[in-house]
Amino acid sequence: MRIWCCLCFGEEEDNKKGYKSMRDPILGNNGDESPDENSAFDWRNVFEGVNVAAVVSPQAGAVGDLGVPKNEEIDFDSNWTSSTVEVKNESYSGEKMLDVNLNLGLSGEASSSTVLKEDSDPFTCSKRPKVNSFSLDWDNHLLQETSYLCPMNEGGGDVSLSNLLGATDDEGKDSKMEDLDVRMDLTDDLLHMVFSFLDHIDLCRAASVCSQWRAASSHEDFWRYLNFENKQISSNQFEDMCRRYPNATTINLYGTPNIHPLAMKAVSSLRNLETLSLGRGQLGETFFQALTDCHVLRSLTINDATLGNGIQEIPISHDSLRLLQLVKCRVLRVSIRCPQLETLSLKRSSMPHAVLNCPLLHDLDIASCHKLSDAAIRSAATACPLLESLDMSNCSCVSDETLRDIAQTCGHLRVLDASYCPNISLESVRLVMLTVLKLHSCEGITSASMAAIAHSYMLEVLELDNCSLLTSVSLDLPRLQSIRLVHCRKFIDLNLHCGMLSSITVSNCPLLQRINITSSALKKLVLQKQESLTTIALQCPNLLEVDLTECESLTNSVCEVFSDGGGCPVLKSLVLDNCESLTLVAFCSTSLVSLSLGGCRALISLALRCPYLEQVSLDGCDHLEVASFCPVGLRSLNLGICPKMNMLHIEAPQMASLELKGCGVLSEASINCPLLTSFDASFCSQLKDDCLSATTSSCPLIESLVLMSCPSVGCDGLLSLQSLPNLTYLDLSYTFLVTLQPVYESCLQLKVLKLQACKYLTDTSLEPLYKENALPALCELDLSYGTLCQSAIEELLACCTHLSHVSLNGCINMHDLNWGFSGDQLSQIPSVSIPHVSSLGEQQLSNEQPKRLLENLNCVGCPNIKKVLIPMAQGFLLSSLNLSLSGNLKEVDIACYNLCVLNLSNCCSLESLQLECPRLSSLFLQSCNVDEESVEAAVSRCMMLETLDVRFCPKICPLNMTRLRVACPSLKRIFSSLVPS
Repeated sequence: MRIWCCLCFGEEEDNKKGYKSMRDPILGNNGDESPDENSAFDWRNVFEGVNVAAVVSPQAGAVGDLGVPKNEEIDFDSNWTSSTVEVKNESYSGEKMLDVNLNLGLSGEASSSTVLKEDSDPFTCSKRPKVNSFSLDWDNHLLQETSYLCPMNEGGGDVSLSNLLGATDDEGKDSKMEDLDVRMDLTDDLLHMVFSFLDHIDLCRAASVCSQWRAASSHEDFWRYLNFENKQISSNQFEDMCRRYPNATTINLYGTPNIHPLAMKAVSSLRNLETLSLGRGQLGETFFQALTDCHVLRSLTINDATLGNGIQEIPISHDSLRLLQLVKCRVLRVSIRCPQLETLSLKRSSMPHAVLNCPLLHDLDIASCHKLSDAAIRSAATACPLLESLDMSNCSCVSDETLRDIAQTCGHLRVLDASYCPNISLESVRLVMLTVLKLHSCEGITSASMAAIAHSYMLEVLELDNCSLLTSVSLDLPRLQSIRLVHCRKFIDLNLHCGMLSSITVSNCPLLQRINITSSALKKLVLQKQESLTTIALQCPNLLEVDLTECESLTNSVCEVFSDGGGCPVLKSLVLDNCESLTLVAFCSTSLVSLSLGGCRALISLALRCPYLEQVSLDGCDHLEVASFCPVGLRSLNLGICPKMNMLHIEAPQMASLELKGCGVLSEASINCPLLTSFDASFCSQLKDDCLSATTSSCPLIESLVLMSCPSVGCDGLLSLQSLPNLTYLDLSYTFLVTLQPVYESCLQLKVLKLQACKYLTDTSLEPLYKENALPALCELDLSYGTLCQSAIEELLACCTHLSHVSLNGCINMHDLNWGFSGDQLSQIPSVSIPHVSSLGEQQLSNEQPKRLLENLNCVGCPNIKKVLIPMAQGFLLSSLNLSLSGNLKEVDIACYNLCVLNLSNCCSLESLQLECPRLSSLFLQSCNVDEESVEAAVSRCMMLETLDVRFCPKICPLNMTRLRVACPSLKRIFSSLVPS
């Protein structure tokens, strides 16, 4: 059996990159040590980065991933750097040796083919074969050889790449590599395409796979750009690379040690060199003299270097150079003669003199050249008549005279950055063709400078940040697109007539008072925190969004600007948050969609005629008294945050929800919302019957009506509810109602009725519910904190069997809850048919008919309840019972088949607890006086109980929770005190 293996180089590193481990292709994706004998080897693993491949010789005639006969087991050592791989056969004994050379031509051993050594024993076929392999530590040796290309190994050293990429003199390696029984026969074009995606490190690794890959990876197309940035490469190594790849076009030697000899070698030996990057070192004068011999050089970048000895003139002369960058360089004087040069950067270089002879220069960057004098800058710039871009920022010596000479000489100048030049004021400067002008922190720029800028009729970008003496800007520039005015401390007035203006940045100008903008391209305007801004005028036909947040001095006249006819015909979003000077706001706009007035605390009147308005925010407008929304496109409105509102008019054809909760002084309301379905007027104490009648008449689709704490609503208002055929939810809590007859007559479809704290209702007011079949659809009734007598409550629970949810919280007349009626009593209670129950329920209640539909009963805080007795027949559908805070409750006996939640928390007098609730899942006994034995007996009959709360129960020891779990095995959560009470 002969095996050829292509091993992954640097398994640990490749695993970090997401490559598969060496075991995966052999053992399967899950690392199972019993490979599927029917699985086929995937050749694509050879291409994934540098992955593992194991190929079986056709002569092996075997089945499986490694060509091992069936029934043979392969044991791989967990450490793949070990020297042996054992192949075991369960049915044979003995062993044979396979020596597999995995060096692949990387070491001094000449053999890369597979050598099979067999014992002379005639019974060799019955022995257990054993495979010996060389140690795989050659991977580290490979990384050392590529140290000056690999960022993971900075050690370097005098290492030649010939052992890795070059063809060895020993031709036996190549011939033996080709003698493999199974070869990966890929076309050179396919390999070339695949290798084009690899970087130099991966190419070096791929070169060690086979001779074909070595030849493909060393193709000069992959080695035209040699990047040695910050690498510890020696002169010999670099010379070897230049000799091996003479057609390289781009070299980066930034940060390499001793850059001068390396640079000299590059320009002398690489005749096709086009781009050269150097830095962090010293370059002698001979290098610049040798540049003339590098005829095709187009780009030279030198960063953070000393040119010459630092005290001599450096001449740079080249006939083909297009780009030259001398950034942060130290030199006394530089003379540049490059007739083809187009881009030159001397940024941050400390040179007092610079002589330029570059007639085709377009871009010149001398930013932060602090030692360049005004005359030197003038001489350098005027020597370039075709100059289009000039950056002289942070050149503090520049004067207006220099700018005038540049303007006269460089007629094609388009971009000028003169930021941080304190001596310029642009007096008599005419830059007619200028398109970009940056004047950050120019202390000499004043309002008089705008006259000079106005002559730049081609100007598109203007930046005036931190111009501390600038007080006003008035410009009429037809092509201006962007303007910046940030931190202009004395700036007061902005007047722009620029048809193409699309971006305005004005920030932190504390004295700005007036803004006048005319633009056809402006779509968004943000002027936040302009505390002194009082007047704004806009003629912007395409403006969509305006944000004037915290413009505290804006007056009511701003409303005219954003209304129809005010100059913003398509405005959709307006933000006026925290504009505290606004008192009377009125907008009439057919385009406005969103309006925010949050935090306008002085606002007392709001009038909106915006038919397409969909969003309005009035948070913090707590002094608003009069509001009119006629018409608006709002779908919902919440005015509960306006407690002083006394007059309201709403006409909203699309509104579905209206909240007036908390408008306690609202006395006049006209609401015309034909699609309104939810109306909450809680705590509107001044809302009267006539207002309610008008609202129900104009809003016939109301389904939910909340009139909590509306004491002015009487019988006439309730009778008007007959105009609401879809009303299903009615809340009359905390009102002074005496009778419910208007409700019975008007709300025939009512499902939920809340009567909390209606203390003036008579004891007979609920009798029509069960005697006259009033409100037949009613299923939820809330009588909490009422004063109904005990007999009225008992009759309601006994006879009103169609109710599913009843709340009697805080009812002082609620006494014992005893549903264990006698036979005579049961005969008087009407029966109710319910859906078919489960088989278990049929077995338990085969002869009994449930009498109630009640599912949820709340009796929280009822002080007079002492006993609760609910037999199975009477509470069959009951699923939730809350008796918490019933301080006098002593005895509880409940048998409810469907009960899921029982809350007896804080029933401090509870002594007896009997439960037969097979579906109970949660039981709360917090702070109850019941003993441990009663609880244990109760939970033992609750087979589905999951949650039990016995915190602060003085008679239950928190250390005995095991007994409760034994009694009720279904328990999942027990809440108990940490220490005994």
